[in-house]
Amino acid sequence: MGAFLFWLKKAVSYCLMPLQASLALLVLGAILLLRGRHPRWGKLLICLGVLLLLVCGHRQVGERLLRPLETQYLPVPELAAGYPLPMELARCRYIVVLGGGHTDAGLLPATSQLSAHALGRITEAVRLARLLPEAKLITSGPGLNDHPTHAQILARAAQSLGVAESRFILLDQGRDTTGEAVAVRGVVGDAPFALVTSAWHMPRAMALMRRAGLNPFPCPADFIAIPPDRVRMEDWLWGIDGLEKTTWAIRERLGMIWARLRGHAAD
Repeated sequence: MGAFLFWLKKAVSYCLMPLQASLALLVLGAILLLRGRHPRWGKLLICLGVLLLLVCGHRQVGERLLRPLETQYLPVPELAAGYPLPMELARCRYIVVLGGGHTDAGLLPATSQLSAHALGRITEAVRLARLLPEAKLITSGPGLNDHPTHAQILARAAQSLGVAESRFILLDQGRDTTGEAVAVRGVVGDAPFALVTSAWHMPRAMALMRRAGLNPFPCPADFIAIPPDRVRMEDWLWGIDGLEKTTWAIRERLGMIWARLRGHAAD
């Protein structure tokens, strides 16, 4: 049942993403028009598909939807050598990095195999590792068949950036954030730890970790809805980046709804 619900969640969320939903409306509308049986419905569906794509692809829509997620938790500030750490961060015995995806390309260095989101997360984890020299780094993420796991790629990337191999704990059991929370619980118990994930993913990750009885300190990374330092014309136009931001915003909210329905996150 657990595997069925996991893949059901993936399938439903995939179909509800803006690009997929827009294309589905356009294709269905085109089919109705070509068959000539319901031309009015066909035109309506095509108009809805185009409208949905225009709205979700606008940069301002993506910014406005994603920024409330990214601003719920403040980043750890840049700290000079010898400067005292924030008390909650100083208590952390572990640094937990949630998975963010990679490609299985063995000829590339680990830093180039990681997705942009995963690279942003592990870079922040390396920075925190220098601030917390006694903390263990926990990387998370499964793999496929005989390929290295995502946890291994994250660890290799951090090692190439100067973190000692002896500091790592690899967890490859969790297929999603809920599974990662369970796996982390088995290692850290109720000990405080620094939680590193993308800023837009942090609200859901914190809710799931706390629901699992964990004691995380949020250390958001990979900010993508950053307010511009000046007004630019292109910020009010359409772009792939606008569609991407809208997609992540919708995906995170759907994930939170799913977690609440299953009792994995508090309201």
